Amino acid sequence: MVDFYRFKQFENYPKCIHAVSTKLISEPYDFSLALHTGEDVKSIVHNRKKLSSLLGIDNNLHFIVANQTHSEHIEIISKTETKGWQEIEDAVSDCDALITNQKGVMLTILTADCVPVLLYDKEKEIVAAIHAGWKGTEAQIVAKTVQKLIRVYNSDPEDIIAGVAPAIGRCCYEVGKDVAKHFFNEPRSFDVLGEKYMLDLPLINKKQLLDSGVLEEHIEMSGVCTACEVERFFSYRKEQGCSGRFMSMIGLLPSV
Repeated sequence: MVDFYRFKQFENYPKCIHAVSTKLISEPYDFSLALHTGEDVKSIVHNRKKLSSLLGIDNNLHFIVANQTHSEHIEIISKTETKGWQEIEDAVSDCDALITNQKGVMLTILTADCVPVLLYDKEKEIVAAIHAGWKGTEAQIVAKTVQKLIRVYNSDPEDIIAGVAPAIGRCCYEVGKDVAKHFFNEPRSFDVLGEKYMLDLPLINKKQLLDSGVLEEHIEMSGVCTACEVERFFSYRKEQGCSGRFMSMIGLLPSV
């Protein structure tokens, strides 16, 4: 059986395609999908082609990959096209959130501890994929993406379904005061251990969704810590600087 992580809520909407890859999709069970970390380009492109075939969609999908920079930059994909899939040079530049209403386009996020957030407006049929490390979280990129959906597409946040994918959890994400201070206004988002702080980035991003008007019952938390489940997911912290990345992706079923 193909080892994807999937959200139950998205499965209720057949027009929405989503998946989160793992290390265990294919032998030798170190299934990286990153072109930007120095791994062999041919191997990564091979893995991406295999991933595409394993999604089980007969029609061709157009994958969008961004050059993630821990920014608050959001890009709307308005064409049915492929970017950054076979070569890094044509990836969407300097971008950490992608939005589209184009059928057959898969938006992707690459991570190995940061928080991937997937959104689906079930009424307007719009999807978004967001990369939220601590800098993006501090910049409220998740909230800003929801605001862009409202502003550009007239989305109602109560129609948005959200999935917060596997990421490093409060149990393992130890940071210093230099990072934690950005979240002191959210005292429930961290535990203090001496001079260190155990930060809960998935929780902070969930709060941003709630504050943006997304209904709590529409937010599905994976509850998976990448550091705790390093056998299945890449974890930069746990693996002390791994080059592998797993991919969270969401799109709309291609037109027949």
